[in-house]
Amino acid sequence: MQPRFVIVPAVPMETDVFRVGLRFYAATTSTGFDIYDNQEKIRLKRGFPSRSVGASACAKMNAESRNPEELFPLPRTD
Repeated sequence: MQPRFVIVPAVPMETDVFRVGLRFYAATTSTGFDIYDNQEKIRLKRGFPSRSVGASACAKMNAESRNPEELFPLPRTD
């Protein structure tokens, strides 16, 4: 079981696209960290620069939620 809000890596952004033969390659950069809401199943795009900053905001959101002791099952990976 896991808490309602968890910290996740942000979706990488493409910076350069180049071609080698028939294939295209994209260079990506990390844009920080976001918060995922396990109850609503949505990603809250906040763009925290570091995991520690995001983790503190995540802990605050979990403490302020309606039922902070409520846990959610881990997602299945079948």
